[in-house]
Order: sequence, then C-alpha cells, then structure tokens
Amino acid sequence: MQCWGNARDGQLGIGVERNPVFEPRNCHAFSGRGLKDIACGGQHSLFLLHDGSVYTCGSNSCGQLGHDKAGSSPELVGALDTQKITMISCGRAHSMAVSEQGQVFAWGAGEEGQLGLGSTEMAVRIPRLVKRLCDYRISQVMCGNQHCIALSRDGQLFTWGQNTSGQLGLGKGEPSKLSPAPLKSLAGIPLAQITAGGDHSFALSLSGAVFGWGKNRAGQLGLNDKQDRAVPCHIKFLRSQKVVYISCGDEHTAALTKDGGLFTFGDGSWGQLGHGSTNNEPLPRRVLELMGTEVSQIACGRHHTLAFVPSSGMVYAFGCNSHGQLGTGMLGDARSPCPVKLCTVTRVICGGDHSFLLFSNGQVSTPEDFRVTNISKTLSPINYERLNSWRLKLMCTTDSAVTNDIIIQLSSAACWNASFLDQSDDIHFKTNPKIPGIDLNSVRVLFETLSKPAFSGLLEQASKSFESLLIPQLPRSPPDVEAMRIYLILSEYPALQDSKNYIRLTIPLAMAILRLDANPSKVLDNWWCIVDGSVFTRMVDMYKSIVVFMLTGGKTLLVPVFYENYFLATLRLLEKLHKVNLKAQHVEYNHFYIPDITSLVDIQEDYLKWFLRKADIVSDSLNLCAYPFILNAQAKTTMLQTDAELQMQVAVSGANLHNVFMLLTLEPQLARNPYLVLHVRRSHLVSDTLRELTMYSDVDLKKPLKVIFDGEEAVDAGGVTKEFFLLLLKELMDPVYGMFTHYKESNLLWFSDKCFVEDNWFHLIGIICGLAIYNSTVVDLHFPLALYKKLLDVATTLEDFRELSPTEARSLQQLLDYDGNDVEEMFLLNFTITRENYGMTEVKELIPGGEDIAVDKNNRKEFVDAYLRYVFTDSVEQQYAAFSGGFLKVCGGEILSLFQPSELMAMVVGNNNYNWEEMEKNAVYKGEYTATHPTVRLFWEVFHEFPLEKKKQFLLFLTGSDRIPIHGMESLRIVIQSTTAEEDYLPVAHTCYNLLDMPRYQTKEILRRRLTQAVEQYEGFSLV
Repeated sequence: MQCWGNARDGQLGIGVERNPVFEPRNCHAFSGRGLKDIACGGQHSLFLLHDGSVYTCGSNSCGQLGHDKAGSSPELVGALDTQKITMISCGRAHSMAVSEQGQVFAWGAGEEGQLGLGSTEMAVRIPRLVKRLCDYRISQVMCGNQHCIALSRDGQLFTWGQNTSGQLGLGKGEPSKLSPAPLKSLAGIPLAQITAGGDHSFALSLSGAVFGWGKNRAGQLGLNDKQDRAVPCHIKFLRSQKVVYISCGDEHTAALTKDGGLFTFGDGSWGQLGHGSTNNEPLPRRVLELMGTEVSQIACGRHHTLAFVPSSGMVYAFGCNSHGQLGTGMLGDARSPCPVKLCTVTRVICGGDHSFLLFSNGQVSTPEDFRVTNISKTLSPINYERLNSWRLKLMCTTDSAVTNDIIIQLSSAACWNASFLDQSDDIHFKTNPKIPGIDLNSVRVLFETLSKPAFSGLLEQASKSFESLLIPQLPRSPPDVEAMRIYLILSEYPALQDSKNYIRLTIPLAMAILRLDANPSKVLDNWWCIVDGSVFTRMVDMYKSIVVFMLTGGKTLLVPVFYENYFLATLRLLEKLHKVNLKAQHVEYNHFYIPDITSLVDIQEDYLKWFLRKADIVSDSLNLCAYPFILNAQAKTTMLQTDAELQMQVAVSGANLHNVFMLLTLEPQLARNPYLVLHVRRSHLVSDTLRELTMYSDVDLKKPLKVIFDGEEAVDAGGVTKEFFLLLLKELMDPVYGMFTHYKESNLLWFSDKCFVEDNWFHLIGIICGLAIYNSTVVDLHFPLALYKKLLDVATTLEDFRELSPTEARSLQQLLDYDGNDVEEMFLLNFTITRENYGMTEVKELIPGGEDIAVDKNNRKEFVDAYLRYVFTDSVEQQYAAFSGGFLKVCGGEILSLFQPSELMAMVVGNNNYNWEEMEKNAVYKGEYTATHPTVRLFWEVFHEFPLEKKKQFLLFLTGSDRIPIHGMESLRIVIQSTTAEEDYLPVAHTCYNLLDMPRYQTKEILRRRLTQAVEQYEGFSLV
C-alpha cells in the first residue's frame, strides 16, 4: 500500500515519522499478507486482511485501536482473533467491525452512545459485541463522527449515537441513542449502500434513489437549502443520474454515477468540491474538469476528495492540503482536481486528513470499480440459487436458527424488491411512478420453481412468512416507488389463486393495497396500466372467484364482522382494477361480469337496500349494486324493473320511503293499471304518439308498453309493440326531416345541426330509446357510443369521433402527431369547421374570431378539443337536450349511474355477442316443420355456411335488427313455419314476431338461392 497526509499520531502506520507526508509513500507493513481493506478515522486507521484479521494504528486516546500497544505501526487487534471479520469502519475516535456471521463489534470513544453498547463510556479499549444487533445479520456498518448506521441482510436500517443534527434520521426531537434503533422510514427500499459523513448520513437504493439526512449547514444533503433534516429526504435532483456510489466528508458529499460522472455538493471552503472555487454548493453539481473521463472510484476525507480515472490510471485530488493529504507533493489547497503520481491502483481510501492507496505488487490486478454493485454485500436477493440452498438447508437440518433466517428474508419487502430488477437497457434506474423497474417474467419463473414438488416445504414457509409478517407489515405510505414493487411481485404468487389461501393471503393482500395512501395508490394504478394483459386478467379472475367463494362457502369460515370486511375488500379491489381498466383497456368491460351472482343473490332485495342506503335510510349492509361492473345484463335488467316498480309505488302512494319493504309486499301498483297503453293510427303515427305520451306521467313511462293500432285487434303479445317501434323509427328517421346526419363511412348517425322538425320529435326519439330498454326491445338505431357517454356524463374523446367519422378523426390525429415545427404551413388550418348542408357549404367558427386564428404547434390541441366540442356538443345543443330530456324521463335517476356507456348502448340497440348454435337450439317450429324435417335441416346447413355479414343480414331481415338483445341469443326466439307456397316463392319474414314463413324447398341449392334473394332485397326500417 501507499500512504500520505497527516502522520502526527501514527495513523499512516509508517513508524515514528510525525511530519506530514506530502507525496505517496510505500508502506510495507502488510507486504505479501493479503491486505483487503482500510478504514480511516479522525486520527487512526484500521486494516483488514483477507484472513479476517484486523490491525490498527494511530491515536489511541479513547481506546479506538482495540489494543494497548504503541500506535505508530499497525498492530493486531487480538480480541477479534476468534472472528473472521469481513468489514471495517471508523468514526472520529471509534471503530467498528462486522464478522462473517453478520455480528457487529465496537470499541473506542463511546460518550455519545456511538458504540451502540447501551452505555456512555468515554473509552472502550477492547472490542465488544453489539448485542442489540445479534438477531440480525448485518452486511454494512458506517461511522460518522459520533454516530453509526448499519444495514442488515434483510434490508433493515439501524442508527445510533449522537443525534444533535438529526443524523440518526429518527425524527424531530429524538435524543441521541445508546443502542441501535431501527430506522423504519426507508423500510422496503432495496438499499445498495449506506454511508455517513461528519454529522450527516446517506442511503442509496439499487436503482439510484439517494436519501440524505442530518446536518445540512453547508448544503451537504444536496437539497438546495441549509436546513438540517431529522428524517431521510429524497434528493430528487440525483434521481435521474443513475447514482451508484456515495462518499461523505465532514460536511461535503460526492456521488458517482454509472456512466462515471462525479457530482459534489456541500462545504467547498477548502476546494474539496473540485469546482475551482471555495463556494458551498447546496445542489449536486458535476465536476466539470473530469467530464471527459469516466471516474470509477471516489473517496472523501474530512476536507478533501480523491477520484480515480481508470482509463488513464490517474488519481485526482482536490480540497484541503494542510497535512499533505492530497499527495500532490505541493503545499496549498487545490480547488480543482490535481493529478497524484502513483503506481497501479487497486483502491483509494481516505478519511480524516490522511489517504491510502491499495495496489498489488508484481502481478497485474484490475482496479476495483465502485460502480459495480455487489449485491451480496448488501441484501440477500431471492433467486433460484438462494431458493435451492434454502431447500437443501431445510432438508439437512431442523435447526430453528436456519428456519428463522429463511423466514426473515422471505418476509422482507426489501429483499423481494431487490430481486427482479429489469437490467435491460438499465430500465430499473428509470423506476418512477409510471415504471416499476422490475421484470415480472422473472418473478413468474421464480414462483414456478417454488411451486415444484421439490420445493413444497419452502413454499409453505413462504406462505407463512407472507401471511404473518410480510403482508400485515406493508405500510400505508411506502417511502419511495422502489418500495412498491412488492405489490406487483406478490400478485404473481401462484398460491394466491388457491381457494385455501383466499382468507389467509389473497384478501389480506387486497386489504394492504386498499390501505395505501392516495399517491402510492395512484402509482400502483399506473403500473397496472402497463403490465401485460395476462397479468391483469389473472388478477381480475382471481378476485372474481373470491366473490363467488364469499357468496358460497366463505360465510361459514368467518365471523360476520370479518366476513363483511373481507367481502368488501374483495369488491373494492375489483373496483380499483375496473377503474384501471377503463384507462388501460386490458379486457372488455364484460370480463368483470360475475354471472353466478344472479343465482346466488336476490338482486331485487340487494337493489332495494342499495336504494335505501343512497337515501340515507339504512346505513349498514353490503350491496353488490354498489359495484355494478360485476353485474351482467340479466342482473341489471332485474334492477331496472325493481327500480321501475319502486318509482311507481312511491309515486302512486306518495309513499314514505321507510315503508318501501312493506309496499313491495302489498298488491303491486302495476296490478291497478299495469300497462302504458298507446292508441295510434298508422297514418298519423308520430303526431298520435306525441299526443298519447303527453297524457302520461313520467312514472307511467316505466310500465310495460301496449300499443293498439286504430281499427285493429288489441292483442299485443309483443309483436305489435315491436312493429310500432319499427314503424315509428322508420318515420322519424326519414331523411326528409333531416333530423340526423348519416356518416357513410361508419354507417352511423348523429344529430343534424340543420333540421326541419320541432324539438319534441327529438324528445320523442329519446323516450322511444328509454321505452326500448324497459320493454327489452332492440331498436335499430345507428348511434355511436358517444351518445351513450353523453347520457352518462362521460367525456367524449377523439376515439369516439374516430368511430363516427374515421377519416376526419385520422386527420386530426395526424395534426396532433406531426413532429415538424411548420404545422401552420403544412396543414393550413384556422379555428373553423366546414359543414355541408343540402349542397350548401358553410364555414363555422370554433371559437370567437376563429377565422383569423391559425392552427400552430402550440394551439393544435385546443383546436382538436374545439372541433370535437363543436361536433358532439355546441352544434347540436338543442337537439341533444331534447333527446336526453326524453330519454332521462324514462330512464333517469340513480339507476343510470350503474351502467357503463357500452352497457347502456347494448340495452338500447343490443350487442354482437353472436352464438348461432344457441339460436338454432332455441328455434321454434310450426305447421309441418320440426327440428328434424328435411327442409329445416337444409335451412340450418345453408345458414351456418353463410359468412358473418350474411348471417347478420338475415338477423336484420327476420328481427328488424342485426344485433341481439343484451340477454344474449337465448332470449332471441325465432319461429320457422311451413307454407303451402311453391318453391319459386321467397321466404317471408314477419319482423314483429321473428317469424319466418318458408316454403318446403327440396334442394339445398334452391333454398340457398331463395333465402339469399330474400335477405338481400330487405330494406329494413332504418335510415341506411
């Protein structure tokens, strides 16, 4: 080794020399003996050999040498002979050593409790075991002037000693600690390194998050102020720099980044920051003079700094040189990095006012690179090798200490959070509220290993650790995003899917997630948005299964109060996932449906309780209606009917809501006047309907509809009603009235801003859509999803416009995506919109004075927003208001809040979840026909051979709509009856009854031809 700097107390270990050493000098004390590490205190030094023995020299004023020999040359600390020491550290006048077993030994000055021995002895001259840390395997200990910080293998931090400036990080007003105290505020963060300065401390995470606390008089915490901090604070400025190593001086700090950059901050009065001045720097600042090079090692003394550049093999020194500690051979401090003449470097070390260099004699050795994190020196990552060694240990021993050690690590969030870093392209350094920085694939692979029979003992151990330690200890407010990876990791644990573990693991995990404060909760939502669809689907399916489990067997396993809490947590977690899905679109909205609910729960009763709870009449009870996204069409229809019944009861009896339950058991209101009856003439359909509807109250509109056509028999088994809907809509949609604009490209309709009818016609269409819902009739109205979004107060987006007018929307998207700066010249747009009405072109301003405002790079977003606002809102305000007024008259109220826009749309116009086999299974036959009749068999053969579009055309031909009722194919019953007509005749559809009159065709070819002709000739009732 080589040494230089202050030698007054023998701290350089070169004998009786007391004068400062201004240039590196060889010291042969350990030649050929395998020197591994050196630690420098205020005026003493510790030397660690590869065989685990410790030597010390320098001042022994407080017993910091651990022996009573003269301190001018390194002497063995005999009291540590029985231990194999792996790590050493020094404070101003105290020393620490960590053994292979993770035990900590302390000696030297103890008046501030810095030895952690529970006492305030002035001098402890023989190393003693720090008993308070015996239960933990310590991997790192660092000493400040009069305080210490330790990191255990399972990621726990401990601090002790003086706390006058908050350097223990335990919070405001905490006294000094004589024994190690857990520092819980960084719990769960996978730490790579801890370090201490004079009276300040730092912790660095594996993904480069830097936390500092303690004294900040000179800005040494890098927080851009001079206030001391009593708790760890995140140094945001360094977050994006990929910091991999930190070193602290008395009142300054140096940070090394992965790409070899050096940042310094804090006290600069001796030039120790290397910025060419003696100014203090309260913010981390890059040392410009070393910018073109890569630094791989840094070390800070009291007032000086060393940096090693491997490409040139040079060590640079800057700062105080009053004792020659820079090693430049010159007097005077250096404000900028100065080269030090040295032989080959393995490692640089400094502390106090002296410096050391380790080098290997004779053989070529590569210098250490502080940028390479040796994770085994910090935490115990959980990987295949570790699992396997644990498995073997468990097989060979029954020692509870071994099991205990395994449990501690399995239940450590920090160990899990450290274990699956996404190393590709250094992604994990980018960990932030949008990027978790872990590779979930490797999580899955590890858990698959753990699920193999050979690991069964360990799997049970893991489950126990999660159940009793890890999950219950997950905090409300994790200290950093890196501490939140555990939520993604645990969600992948396969045992969660086993119903045996629902109560012990899966629901408690949901509870821990729901406990999170708003910000961390949002972070988890962001991460769920970007996880693989299959990961998300698995979670949704798992918690859906738990709902069914809770409704079936779960009740018997828990006392009622627990049952309700556990059930509620499950539903609330699904609700959280559902909100994420609205944004991320991982699965279709109906993936959240739990069909079993309709058979396990009395939906009518549940809805009533929900209704009363909304009205603040009952407070208790858990309602599934409060989580409508899990309820399918069948359940929602039951709710609609219950709501209608409820509204009628209340309206007719003027009833007090408190009597609702009683009311429902009395004679239902429907019995008195059970139908909404409309008398209309076919020749005056629109005016008659408008007249009839004004005679009824809003509540009446919820009753089943019966239509009587003037002069016809008043039998309505649903067919007449359906015909009424079809005829009325055909009339209302007639292009002559110009009520709607037809977008050819999408085949959809939207309100026209120029029409020739009164608003009450739009009002009528709104009522018709509402009536269609209450009468379970599918109407063929080609409106986009945007309409249903507006009805539910959900904002419309460019995506909605894309559905209505794909080309226009594509142009708007191109405008938003354009990278160039010449938006104005390229697109030549201003804040106007051009519309064509009956052959006339009109230009409308989107904002006042819009014709004179050009669209440029800065305002293009506002232009697109204004464009959409015009199309969906401003241009059709009156027409839409009339339509929604009509619709909400029938379907308004609390009940509407239970629907998603796509569900509401499906209630009105049906959906396209086709199941043609189901349609065949439910078909009814009349006349000569049966399911096995040759013609019927031919019909189904032909039908199943039709392509999808042709099948949909047939549906339109037969039922008046190419979509199916929200209840699915089983609710669509088609009737096929034989006729005496010859084979030349086409089949005839009676749309109102879903009835097909079909001649007895003899061959498949004829049947195919006739059916195709009939289907293709059908015009339908819609505008298109």
